[in-house]
Amino acid sequence: MNTVIDIQNVTFTYPNETKPVLQNIDVKVEQGEFLAIIGGNGSGKSTLCKLMNGLIPHYYTGDFAGSAAIHGLNVVTSSVAELSGHVGYVYQDFENQLVQARVLEDAAFAPLHYGFEDYKERAREALLLVELDHLENEFVWQLSGGQKHLLALAGCLALNPDIIVLDEPIAQLDPFHAKKMYTILKKLHEQHQKTIIVIEHHTEFIADYCTSVLLMDKGQSVWKKPVKEALTSVNELTKRHIYPPQVTQATYTLGDNDSLPITLDEAELHFASKVQRKRPQSIQRKIDNQGEPVASFQNVAFSYKTVDRSYNHILQNINLSFFKGEKVAIVGNNGAGKSTLMRLMTGFRKPASGVVKVMGNETTRQSPEQLADQVTYIYQNPEQMFIEDSVRKDVEFFLKARKRKGYKEKVDHILELFNLTDLQHKDSRLMSGGQQRRASLAIGAAMDPSIILLDEPTANLDIATRKHLTQFINQLEHHTELVMIATHDMQLVSEWSTRVIVMNNGEVIYDGNKEGLFSNLPLMRRAGIIPPQIVELSHMLHLSPAAYSIDSFVEIFQEEQIWTLQKA
Repeated sequence: MNTVIDIQNVTFTYPNETKPVLQNIDVKVEQGEFLAIIGGNGSGKSTLCKLMNGLIPHYYTGDFAGSAAIHGLNVVTSSVAELSGHVGYVYQDFENQLVQARVLEDAAFAPLHYGFEDYKERAREALLLVELDHLENEFVWQLSGGQKHLLALAGCLALNPDIIVLDEPIAQLDPFHAKKMYTILKKLHEQHQKTIIVIEHHTEFIADYCTSVLLMDKGQSVWKKPVKEALTSVNELTKRHIYPPQVTQATYTLGDNDSLPITLDEAELHFASKVQRKRPQSIQRKIDNQGEPVASFQNVAFSYKTVDRSYNHILQNINLSFFKGEKVAIVGNNGAGKSTLMRLMTGFRKPASGVVKVMGNETTRQSPEQLADQVTYIYQNPEQMFIEDSVRKDVEFFLKARKRKGYKEKVDHILELFNLTDLQHKDSRLMSGGQQRRASLAIGAAMDPSIILLDEPTANLDIATRKHLTQFINQLEHHTELVMIATHDMQLVSEWSTRVIVMNNGEVIYDGNKEGLFSNLPLMRRAGIIPPQIVELSHMLHLSPAAYSIDSFVEIFQEEQIWTLQKA
């Protein structure tokens, strides 16, 4: 095999930091690998990848020691421009890579500025590879989030690099577009012989698409293994708060450790012979909601005027009522209207037609400031919630502005509840992603609203932090009458929600429980929804009711084992 990336004994420390973020790290990547880099927050994954195209040490300066070569080019003596011909990089915040107005112009930007005469042909070929060729004349801002992500990839492919590096390629995508992203990466890997490197938290995707895994911890390489061996190293992963695929975790918990599956197909073979009896069918009961709704939508539509003075219709014919105690998940593909639906409840957006009511009052007759006493919207980007220079000041800001009595004691309680007491004097903007999420939840809880709305609360978080955050989301139930979450995280939907609203092209196409959703394959396909792996396995094994978490799946098979022993 031909080594295309050779990193030896590299140590790198950012300016004004005392501890190196990379420490004596050795990594070799062979041509044709599909490598996943895993590790907890702060383990050095993104820094390592920025070394691969020369951003470190040329753009991100600091103390650098050791050697790193890409296709034989020394990263210290070679320019970023030289290295970019070999390594394409798609950032986690990929929208910052989109610099032109129209799709074709953006894809052509790099080859044009490299001086290639065939820059347009290169751009069109790249757009064809990522299946955006039919949109070359569209404005970039008209694209969905998934399409923008693919356009950023096309901008890299236009230079025809041998190596493509992607930092969390599916963090902001709905399940359908996440699968599409990896399907395209698989095509680039298998048909076009590209070396693919991804920083990835979703081990189910690693199992299905990658060939090898590099585990990082505290700036060092722990090991690099073939994907099967890596994802079945359960103890080594979980002690670092990295979680193997759900089917692997379930099998390991049941004690079947000799042949751990990592994919759905492997798990189906493993468990099919273990299902000894038909389980009783579940009976779906619709909750009989009593009393007045906490919030309601009556024949609501919303649209906005575009640059050519036509109207873009975002929501149409929305009729919904939400009741006290519900835990509502709003799901659907990118651009379905989920965030717009929730923002109408805050008063910052007004319906084009129809009536939106919160606590019995029409939102059009109240200002956003008045509605803020009843509705809190927690943004997808936590930094949009931060105003002051410390966590405590951010949490108490609303209470002080409203001159609430006894607010200091309330803030003390909220900080303790969300495990922020030790961080209360730290600037919220300087904390980790998981800490920022907790701080934004604390800000919302402190406002003591009747309704809390959360927009993608688990986006961009590793699996361990997402699991931890879910516990804090559950705390919100004790501070409010209604919690509503717009999310692509199907594990959160499966384990948390009592009601699911599915949106597609601005309309509600399903309103019911998660059992009804995850058993309706045509509906999920239409809305771009892929259920959690453990739910899919339950359906493949014809378990009814299906398991909606690893714990419930394990319980089913522990019951099967007891029943089999009793029968024997």
